[in-house]
Amino acid sequence: MKYLILLFLCFSLMVQSQTTEFFSPSSFVDKDRVEKIKSTFSLVEKMYNDHAVKNHFPGYSFGIVVDGQLIFKGSGGFSNLENKTPASSSTLFRIASMSKSFTTAAILKLRDEGKLNLDDPLEKYLPGIKNQKLTMDGPSISIRHCMNHLAGFPEDNPWGDRQLADSEEDLIQLIGKSLSFSNTPGVSYEYSNLGFAILGYIIHKVSGLPYNEYIQKNILRPIGMNNTTYEYSEVKPALLAQGYRFIDGTWKIEPLLADGIYGAMGGMITSIDEFSQYVSLHQQAWPERNDEDKMPIKRSTLREMHVPQAFIGLNPAYTLPNGKKMATTSSYTFGLNWMKDQWGNTSLGHSGGLPGFGSNWRFMPEYGIGVIYFANVTYAPTSGLNVAILDTIIQLAQLKPRSVTISHILAKRQKEMLGLLPSWENLPDIFADNFFSDYILKDLKAESNSLFSAAGKIISVSPIFPENQLRGYCILKGEKTSLKLSFTLTPEVPARIQEYELIEKNKIK
Repeated sequence: MKYLILLFLCFSLMVQSQTTEFFSPSSFVDKDRVEKIKSTFSLVEKMYNDHAVKNHFPGYSFGIVVDGQLIFKGSGGFSNLENKTPASSSTLFRIASMSKSFTTAAILKLRDEGKLNLDDPLEKYLPGIKNQKLTMDGPSISIRHCMNHLAGFPEDNPWGDRQLADSEEDLIQLIGKSLSFSNTPGVSYEYSNLGFAILGYIIHKVSGLPYNEYIQKNILRPIGMNNTTYEYSEVKPALLAQGYRFIDGTWKIEPLLADGIYGAMGGMITSIDEFSQYVSLHQQAWPERNDEDKMPIKRSTLREMHVPQAFIGLNPAYTLPNGKKMATTSSYTFGLNWMKDQWGNTSLGHSGGLPGFGSNWRFMPEYGIGVIYFANVTYAPTSGLNVAILDTIIQLAQLKPRSVTISHILAKRQKEMLGLLPSWENLPDIFADNFFSDYILKDLKAESNSLFSAAGKIISVSPIFPENQLRGYCILKGEKTSLKLSFTLTPEVPARIQEYELIEKNKIK
C-alpha cells in the first residue's frame, strides 16, 4: 500500500500544476495534433472533389477550421459558368439557412443587453398575431419557440425559399390575414422559415436597425466578415457565385432574389475565407475558462447555442456518402442542428438550401475541428459529406476529444481515497452526511480487501479521469487485474464524497 501512495504522490505533483485554472484556446494548439490532421487533407480534398463531380456542382469551395484557424481550403469548378469564373475561397455564395444561427445570435445578444426576453410573446412585437394558434388551450408563441422551430407553424420548404425578397410590410400583412398552424406551440419540432422571418422583424423592432444591419454591425464586422452581406447587388460580380439548377443534363440559371425580411432565415452571402471567422468564433467559446471575455457575443451565450433544445429524432442507420452507417440522435438549438453519434461524438452546424445553392457547416466542440462546404446548384447535398469528412479526419488522425480540466478538489479527493484503501482505517473527514448511511463500513472493508487481494501488487495508478469538475474515476493497475475507483462529490464547499464505487475493471493477460 505504501508503494501505491508513493506512486500516486509522484503523479499528483505533476497534476497539481495543471489543475488550478482553465486553459485558454491557444493552450489547445498541439502542433503534433495539427500535423496529424493535415496528413488527412489529400484524402479530404479528393472526397470533396469527387462528391462535387458526382452531384453536378457547377462550382464549390470548402474549408477546414482547426483551433480557430482556417488551415486548409480548396475549390473547383466555376462560380459563373457563362463568364468561366473559377470558384475560390473568396467567392461569395448565398448560404441559405446557414444564416439562421446569425439571427438567433443577434436575438441572444439583444437578450444579454436586457432589450428582450426569450419568453416574450410574439404579440408584444407583432400585435396582429395575438390569439393565433391551433387550439385555445395552447400557450402564446414566444421568441424562444421561433428560435427552436417550436412555434407550431407548418414546415415551409420550399415555400419559404421563394419569399426571400418579401418586405416587413408583406410579413405583417400575411400575419394580419391569419396564419395556419400544424401544431400547438411548444409541443413538436417543425422547421419554419416563417418563424425566423419574424425573428428578423423583432431584431428591427428592438434594436432600431434592420436585422441585416444589426447583424453586420454587431457580429460580422467585429470578427472580420467585411464582405459578407445579404444583398447580392452589393457584391462585385467577379466575386459573386451565380446559382444554377441541374435539369436534363444541363445547368439552368436560377435568378438571384433580392434581400428582404425572409433573409433572416436564409439570405446571407459569404465566402469560405470569411465564414471561417464565424466557425472560429464558436470554437473559441470552448473550453469554459476564467480569462476576460472580449468576444462580440459572450462565450457563455455561444455555448448556450450548443445545448440541445428541441428534440428532432433518432436515426438508427444514418448513412454517410461512403456507405458507412451509424446511429445518431439530433436536436435543434437556437439556429443550429445538434447531433450525437453512437460513439458519443457531438457536432453542431446547419445546412442551407435555396434555388441555386446548397451549403453546410459543422463543427465538433470537443475536437476543435470545423468543416464548411458551399456549392452553387439548387439544394446541393453537402451535409452528409461534411459529417463523413469529420469522421474521416478523426479516425485517420486518431484524435481524442478534449478532456475535462481536473479540478483541484477532485485531484485532492483522489489522493485521500487512495491513502484510505484498502483498509478503511483512520477515516479522514472527506465524506458527506449521507455516505455511511448508504454504505456499511464493514462491507466496504471486506469488498476492498477482496478486490485488492485479487488485483495483486499495484503497479501503477492512472490520473483521475474527470467526467466533470465533481465526478471522476481512476484505474489502479495490478499484477493480476485492474481496479476502477469512481466517486462523486457534493455541492458543498469543500466538496465531499457522496457516492463511491470500487470494481474489478479487467483481467490482465
